[in-house]
Order: sequence, then structure tokens, then C-alpha cells
Amino acid sequence: MTGSPIHTVDLTAWRSGGAAAESVCAAVDESLQKAGFLLVTGHGLDPDLPGALRAAARRFFALPYDVKERYSVGVGGRGWIGPGKEANGFSEGTETPPDLKETFSSGAQTPVGIPEVDDFWFAPDVWPTEVPELRELFTAWTSQMKRLSDDLLELMAAALGLGGSADAVDANPFRGLASNPTWTSNINHYPPLHDVGAPEPGQFRIGPHTDFGTVTILDREPGAGGLQVYSDDGGWADAPWDPEALTVNIGDILEYWSAGRWPAGRHRVLPPQPDAPAEDLVSLIYFYELDHDATVVPVSPPIGRRSGLPPVVSGDFIRQRLDAITVG
Repeated sequence: MTGSPIHTVDLTAWRSGGAAAESVCAAVDESLQKAGFLLVTGHGLDPDLPGALRAAARRFFALPYDVKERYSVGVGGRGWIGPGKEANGFSEGTETPPDLKETFSSGAQTPVGIPEVDDFWFAPDVWPTEVPELRELFTAWTSQMKRLSDDLLELMAAALGLGGSADAVDANPFRGLASNPTWTSNINHYPPLHDVGAPEPGQFRIGPHTDFGTVTILDREPGAGGLQVYSDDGGWADAPWDPEALTVNIGDILEYWSAGRWPAGRHRVLPPQPDAPAEDLVSLIYFYELDHDATVVPVSPPIGRRSGLPPVVSGDFIRQRLDAITVG
């Protein structure tokens, strides 16, 4: 969209170093200050993988309800999160009808040997036998997203002037906080209007919210009932879309770490629209966090915008927010 505060940055330019890298860092800082979002090219993602994963996911979502119910889990779980279980607007303190979506979710599989930690943060993935190819495709996609997320955190540290040279031990201050990170990846299905019916007042495919972790990577399909991003300058506006780019936003932990310099990207997904009743969208989303017990110490001014913020533990910080969006 013309005049969008969201910049497109090329990771190949950043990796090249020199003036090009400095320009990328400046664009990252400006875009995250204004909207908490970026478009990212030069990411190196296998171009055929998202389409294959979407096709497999659509085969799963097309299964009868009672079949999908065998894989049903609650918000934050691994498996199928059916309609009516999640209302993201709750995280802002707004009681809204449940989001008009269904989700298939996977997560980090690197347990630490502490049952109460592993049962929540590293619970086993659940894979549908009816669509066996989903496991291989989803695992391949999340593996690529994990590598990209680490790159993005290094870029963001550089954008704040906190890292050393690219090969230095301190190039990414988050490296020591993400040696065994928690993460979740969702495949969201936004059914058409003729399947879900007319939205209730205040109901969205996903209600207004911010994400909870460090970076979120989104591979999305554009649509009439698509992603909108909020900025102080422009209010709510349709998110820009580039078929060659991934959409990236920062979450609450990164906002806290930056002491408010970078507000977490507030966003929503519009409900299905009357002028596009057959629109059926599938989004691939990767939510990256930190080690469950990582302590985040906000940066001080003048980089940070606020002083005196106490340290927080990543897992406690995120879990409080997950509980907030669970319906019932």
C-alpha cells in the first residue's frame, strides 16, 4: 500500500556488509518503531515448500469434524485447535466472540528433562494418519523458519547497534538466550463466509492483538478478509503484500527487551467479507520465543525508551498471555 510505514528489507543486502547492511539496519529500526512489522526478502526459503504445505493442510482441514476431533487440543497445544476455542482480542482486555478460524499446530521438540516444563513447552507433536505427508512438510518448514528466526534476531540486534561483527561471539545478544528456544508454528485456516455464517458484532478471523514472543514469521495469502496492521500514524490499514517476501512482526518480549523502542506489531485478520463469500485462506505462521527460563533484561536508554523495567522470565511472560486468549 502506498505510504505504508512497513519497509521491505533484503537479507542478502544485510549479509553483504558495509553501507548496504547499514541501510538495512536503519530501515529495520524505522519500520519496527512505526509499526512493529517488516517485509523480508532474500530469506532463502525453499519456494516450493509453502505451496506443498498449504495443500497438505487443506487436505487435513477438509476432513470431517469427528476425524479432526481425534487430534483436538487446547490453545497452546500440539494438534488441531478447533473453532470456538480462541479469541485473541482477550489479550487486549476486550471480550470478543471466538475467532473465525481453525488451526493445526506443532512446536519445539527439544525437551529439557523436567516434566512440568516438557509437558507444556515441548509436548509431543500429534500427526494425522489421514494426511501422512503433513508431518514431513510441516517439519521441513519449521526447520527453515528456526534458522531464519535466529538470523532475524541477529539483524535486530545489529539494528540497535548492540552486536559486534557478524562472526563475533556477541554479534547476537539473544544467542545465549535461545540455545534451546520454545516455539510454536500454526497453520491457520480461515473458512469462507458460507461455512461460518455472518460474523457476530466484533468478531474477526483473528481479533486485534500483539504476539507474545520475539519474532513471528508469516507466509500468508492475501484476501478481502486479510491481515491488517495498526500504526499510530495511519490507524488500521491493510498489510502490504509481496509474493516474494515473508511478513515479519515482533512480539511482546522483543518490545519489552527494547524497552518500548519497538512496539509489538498490533494486527488483526478481518472477518470473511460479503463481497468475497467463497474466500478460503490458509496462513503459515511461526512464533519464535527464547529458552523457557531465559531472563530478558530490557536495554537502557537512550536505546530503550523506558527505564527501570525489571527483568522477566520468557516462559512465565508468554504463558500468562496464552492463558488470556483461551475461551472459557
